[in-house]
Amino acid sequence: MARVVGAAETAPATHAWEIRAEGLRVAAGRRMAVDGIDLAFGTGVHGLLGPNGAGKTTLIRALATVLRPSGGGLELLGESVRGRVDMRRIRRQIGYLPQDFGFYRRFTVREFVEYMAWLKEVPKSGIADAVQHAIEKVGLADRADDRMKTLSGGMARRAGIAQAIVNGPRILLLDEPTAGLDPSQRMQFRQLLRGLSEDTCTVVSTHLVEDVATVCTDVALVDEGRLVFQGRAADLAAAGSGTDSGDSPSERGYSALLARHHATREGAR
Repeated sequence: MARVVGAAETAPATHAWEIRAEGLRVAAGRRMAVDGIDLAFGTGVHGLLGPNGAGKTTLIRALATVLRPSGGGLELLGESVRGRVDMRRIRRQIGYLPQDFGFYRRFTVREFVEYMAWLKEVPKSGIADAVQHAIEKVGLADRADDRMKTLSGGMARRAGIAQAIVNGPRILLLDEPTAGLDPSQRMQFRQLLRGLSEDTCTVVSTHLVEDVATVCTDVALVDEGRLVFQGRAADLAAAGSGTDSGDSPSERGYSALLARHHATREGAR
C-alpha cells in the first residue's frame, strides 16, 4: 500500500526487512543530509527517487556502511549498525556501486572483478567461479579479457555491477547507475536489473523517474533529507494529474508529491 509520509509516521514493524531505518539521521559534512527517515525494504528491486541534493547518495552510503548514522536506528539484515557490531561480517553480504567508482585502467574486466572479490573476502577456492558468473550475469563474457580502459561508459557500468554482485550479496546498492548513459544503454541496464536475483534486496538510487517506474516493484521518494512517499510504482503514477509537470504519469506523480511536500514544509515554517 502506498503511503504519503507524515512527520509522525514510522515504518511497519511486522516484516523481516533486509533494510530498516527509524528516525535515521546522517550528516554530510556540516549538513544533515538525511534527517529523520523511516524506511523499510525487503527482497525485490526498490527505487530511491529524488531531485539532486535530496540526500539519496548520503542515504545509500549509510546503507553501504560507508557513513555512520548521526542519530536514529539502522538495521541491515536484522542487525543494528550502531554500537559494537562486526561490520566486516555485514559488509560481506552487501554489494555497492557508487555513482563514481574507481578502477585501475590497465586491469582487464576479469582482473578488476577478481580484485574486488578478494577485497570482499570471497573464499579463494570460489573466486574464479564467482567472477565468471558475475561477468556472465552482466553480459560481459566476451569482453572479460579486455582492459577496463577500452570499455564504453555503459560497459564500464556493467563491470561495476559485476563487482557489486560477485560476492552474492543479500543487499545490492546502486547509486545513480544510469548516470551518463545514452537511452539505449539505459534500456540495457533495465533489462539487466530485471534479471537480478529475486532473493536480493536491490536499491537503485536515481533522479530519473522512468528508470524506476519500469523496473522497480517499490518506490521511495525523498526530498530535503525526508521521506515523502513509499509505495508501488503504480501508486506513484496515480498521485499526479494532467495539470502536474511531466511527460508521463510517473513523472506527473513525482512532481505532484514533491509540490505537496514543499507546500507542507512552507506552511509549517
